[in-house]
Parts: sequence; structure tokens; C-alpha cells
Amino acid sequence: MIHVHNLVKRYGDLVALDHLSLDVHEGEIFGLLGPNGSGKSTAINCMLSLLTFDKGEVTIFGKKMSPDAYEIKRHIGIVMQNVAVFDELTVYENIDYFCGLYISDREERKRLVEEAIHFVELDAWRKFRPKKLSGGLLRRLNIACGIAHKPKLIFLDEPTVAVDPQSRNKILEGIERLQAEGATIVYTSHYMEEVEQICTRIVILDKGRVIASGTKEELKAMITLGEKITIEAFSIDEGQLQELRHMPGIVSVEHPDKRLIIKSGKGTNNLEAVLGFLKKNQIGFGRIYSELPSLNDVFLEITGKQLRD
Repeated sequence: MIHVHNLVKRYGDLVALDHLSLDVHEGEIFGLLGPNGSGKSTAINCMLSLLTFDKGEVTIFGKKMSPDAYEIKRHIGIVMQNVAVFDELTVYENIDYFCGLYISDREERKRLVEEAIHFVELDAWRKFRPKKLSGGLLRRLNIACGIAHKPKLIFLDEPTVAVDPQSRNKILEGIERLQAEGATIVYTSHYMEEVEQICTRIVILDKGRVIASGTKEELKAMITLGEKITIEAFSIDEGQLQELRHMPGIVSVEHPDKRLIIKSGKGTNNLEAVLGFLKKNQIGFGRIYSELPSLNDVFLEITGKQLRD
């Protein structure tokens, strides 16, 4: 669906994309991740020919992408992070306008606009102007404007930023329905749980290069972390923390806000040993959580960075 080969983009002395190569396959929800400044937005803008680049090639649907490749672009939908709608138009009029950029036939456009309104569940707000909508409803309107013309390929750049949990769930369910209906989706987000929930394959960028790629299971298999234990520990001193750190298989021990966070290496299970240590030392504790690595753990270990650093 998308083939990016050896892409280089420079801003003066800054190399934003450093010989970037990646492929997006038909029918997948492709997660594009990376810390701020990693090159995600630059990569998307180059794929869409919204930016020129210094070297490399982008093909979409098997054809070379260029600024005037209108036959390719008419099958692409774009939903950027910043909401882009007209405040003077109603919900219906906004969707109709953006759909009209691709579909000239009035009757077909009317049908597609109605389908888009129903898809994002904005039927009750069709006559409202954007300023009267909540943040979650506004995000849904933004999505409807980007997908009303039934594109084969959809770029979604952080579509759930600053929305309530109910709206977030509806947006994620809608994205999965788009995939089920045949769309290929490129998805970026700073919410790792979203990416883990819906993306079929994930690429992590840093400094303009791919540093890891695969399914979430394949990415988790790349890191050293095996198990993370979190315990409400009410009284524990530095000497006891050091003892825990020297137990076999333990990678790290932290004690923020009366929470004992113990990370073990792959293939080890230290829960029983840790509980025995707490009881032997008469350390009071409350709730206990044991969990396998999350995608956030993968991201932190591979990049060495917080997602919003």
C-alpha cells in the first residue's frame, strides 16, 4: 500500500529523516510511534507530498507519489492532530464541503455525508456549529470530514488528544470498523494503550530512522524486561531496597510514593521470592499487581525516552 525507500529530509544541518525505509501493508492498522522530534510528522508529510525531500522515493498504491498525483490523493483521507473545520458551517455542511473536494456528484455526496454522520454518531448534532460541540464531538466531526469520501488509505495523527474516555472508545471502535470495511490506516498516538489495542503492526522511529518494528508481541520479545511487580509497601528502608536489588533475576527496584516497583528480567518470576522477603523482614504491604511488559515498557527501553520528553 505504501512503500518508503531511503527517504532523507534535512532542515539545514538537522537531519529529520535519515535514510528512512518502511512499508505499510494493505488492510492493516499501522502504528507509527516515536518521541517528540523523532520524525513522525515529517515522514507523514513527505509520504503525502506536502513536503519535498532531499533523497528517496515514496510509492502509494504502487504509483510514485508527487504533489500533483491527484488520482492517488483522491483515495487518501487525512485527519491531523489539529482540528481543521469551518466554524461558520454546521456539522452537516462541514462534512459536505470536505466530501465535495473529492465527490462532485450531488446525490452520491449526500449519501456519503449521511453515512459519515451516522458512522461517527453525530446525527443529533448535524445542525450544530463546531463551537457548540464538546471536544470529543469535535474530534468525531474532524474524523468524519476526513473519511466521508470513503478513502482506501487513512492517516490519523493523534485523533484522540484531549477527549473524554467515552469519546475515545467510540473513536477507537470507529477506527476498527474502518479497517473491517477495507481501509488501511496509518495511526500515530502518544497513548500506548490505544496503539496496543488497535494496531496490527508497529514501527518505532527515533532520530529519523526505524529502530524497531513488528507486532506488539514481537516488540515485547525484543526487550529484557519480563515481569513488573507493584506493591503498596508502607515502610521499607534503603538497606532493604538494596537487598532486593541484589536478588537473582531482578533488574531494578524503585520506591516512589510508598509503591514498591520491581522489574525482573525475561524468563524470571520473582513474586514468591519478593513476598517471602517482605514477610521475613516484617514489612507491611497492601495491594499487589504483577504484570507482563506493556508497549510503554517496550518504548522506554528501546528509545530510552519518555514519550513526551
